[in-house]
Amino acid sequence: MSAQFLRTIPILRIFDEQRAKEFYVGYLGFSVDWEHRFEPDTPLYMQISRGPTVLHLSEHHGDGTPGTALFLDMIGLEQFHNELVGKPYKYYRPGIEAVPWNARMMTIVDPFGNNLRFNQYNGHTEQNTRRESPENGKRQSKRSHRAPRRRPSRGSRSRA
Repeated sequence: MSAQFLRTIPILRIFDEQRAKEFYVGYLGFSVDWEHRFEPDTPLYMQISRGPTVLHLSEHHGDGTPGTALFLDMIGLEQFHNELVGKPYKYYRPGIEAVPWNARMMTIVDPFGNNLRFNQYNGHTEQNTRRESPENGKRQSKRSHRAPRRRPSRGSRSRA
């Protein structure tokens, strides 16, 4: 049997359990799956989830870097935005913007400086959730904006 990578679970650094729960559970609508401490009054490590998205939040010094950016590919961005705007969370009122990769994005910064980028590709719906962007079945690479590479002619090859 060959090796298989099943999923990636990012670890985000947090500094305050109550603020983390207020933001991730109360505001964003995640659920706490489990919490772990080696002893009482030691740093918290917990798992939260919303649908298939799983995040680990950690108060441990070596886990994660404040200011990490997460790209969360999703469907239902407009509904999620409406859900957040309808909540009485006094620290944030996010907006949605069109982005150059044929998508719309809502960026939210958590209380610890981590950037959560909620992205929905144009054309992605519950019935159409491919891994690629819907435009031509592929994401455009930066190379498509550059001049094409020129191959040297046979007569112009240098001999070393």
